[in-house]
Amino acid sequence: MSISTTIKSIQDIMRKDVGVDGDAQRIGQLVWMLFMKIFDDREQEWELFYDDYKSPIPENLRWRNWAVDPEGMTGDELKNFIDNTLFPGLQNLEPAGDDYRGVVIRNVFEDAYNYMKSGQLMRQVINKLQDGIDFNKSGERHELGDMYEQILKDLQSAGNAGEFYTPRAVTQFMVNRVDPKLDEKVMDPACGTGGFLTCTIEHKRKHYVSTPQDEQTLQKTIHGVEKKPLPHLLATTNMILHGIEVPDQIKHDNTLARPLISWGPKERVDVIVANPPFGGMEEDGIETNFPSAFRTRETADLFMTLFIHLLRDDGRAAVVLPDGFLFGEGMKTRLKEKLLEECNLHTIVRLPNGVFNPYTGIKTNLLFFTKGKPTETVWYYEHRYPEGYKSYSKTKPMKFSEFQTEIDWWGTEADGFSSREETEQAWKVSIDDIKARNYNLDIKNPHEGEQVSHDPDELLAKYEQQQAEIQEIRHQLRDILADALSHNSDDSTDGGAA
Repeated sequence: MSISTTIKSIQDIMRKDVGVDGDAQRIGQLVWMLFMKIFDDREQEWELFYDDYKSPIPENLRWRNWAVDPEGMTGDELKNFIDNTLFPGLQNLEPAGDDYRGVVIRNVFEDAYNYMKSGQLMRQVINKLQDGIDFNKSGERHELGDMYEQILKDLQSAGNAGEFYTPRAVTQFMVNRVDPKLDEKVMDPACGTGGFLTCTIEHKRKHYVSTPQDEQTLQKTIHGVEKKPLPHLLATTNMILHGIEVPDQIKHDNTLARPLISWGPKERVDVIVANPPFGGMEEDGIETNFPSAFRTRETADLFMTLFIHLLRDDGRAAVVLPDGFLFGEGMKTRLKEKLLEECNLHTIVRLPNGVFNPYTGIKTNLLFFTKGKPTETVWYYEHRYPEGYKSYSKTKPMKFSEFQTEIDWWGTEADGFSSREETEQAWKVSIDDIKARNYNLDIKNPHEGEQVSHDPDELLAKYEQQQAEIQEIRHQLRDILADALSHNSDDSTDGGAA
């Protein structure tokens, strides 16, 4: 039985359980069990490699000692063990000296939840996992990686959890272009399920790892933060699947909850690759962690301010942002001015509609910038659908090979991208023109005349974009009114004091 068939049969068993409601809960349930099984398989490896290996998990809580026997605990006994012994035990693990595996497991289980109510069905799921998956078989390890990728895609239809999945073709292209070197510290401060970080691991291994020492260097350079429990659990498991032995650098936290000024020079990074959640609003008070000129509750804008701050000089970033960032005014104008003054925003790749369907139809862009020198010229590249496509879908996903035209055109930053040429898909705009536009970066392809489309999908996507623009203007108006009311309040207070 293939791994994907095993996972499908496990999910069919879970559907029979009254406690599991919907795809997100089913995936959450599956992944904590999968994490324990994979971790136990990895421990078997570590026990072979390291004579003095000691598990961070108490003996009675290790997968091999409660899950492996197909005739072992079941029914109420199993349910009581998982709810009242396993989870509390794992949620209270501590590091053992310099070994932080215990902390990784504690963080994973901190907000994990056992949704299943039936101990009998749980035993069936555990037996299927035990029989159907062996992480120590190299062929199965590769298949498990593909299966895990499918689980992440399934999140797209699981409510708002879809926001954590960026199409693999996009993550591969972005990492390929920023080209993180072996010893460069790479961070995704809104890492979701870890897609950008796993692409970075694969990129470094393919291009820069040739010795065991190189691998150890790589292991220390991957950093991510995710505030929501399910994607954090998925990201940590993803790291272990990709050979990161102790993924304690994947933090369960909200990067925006820290005052910007508290990120010191030692925490600067060489590379940021990220798709910050856009369209969302942060909770009250988060914006006060940022300088007054850049305060907003719009999540993506706060993250952009953070990205600029976190990069060290000559640090590089590739970021996914919606059209609203390009044309937005008010605080967005100030943020774009900061970006263009402190960084070289050398390239904006404009993606077509539907790249992030079904999560959102809003048009998105890939921004590539390097910190330390101001922008002189912004190059735009319009990414088009492959021939015969009108949109992307599950059966017609975006492919990395589509980006070969951009890669062939790209050139190198070392010579100021001197090899780049304007084409039907590529054009450049000077910083003076951008300033004259009051930092509106939403610049259409000058090589294309205004075309009227009657395609229903395009019209619907355009309507969605217009609605997003209207919402953006509402947010700006609200912020302006809030500022005005705040100033009036301050003035009246000053008058009273006088």
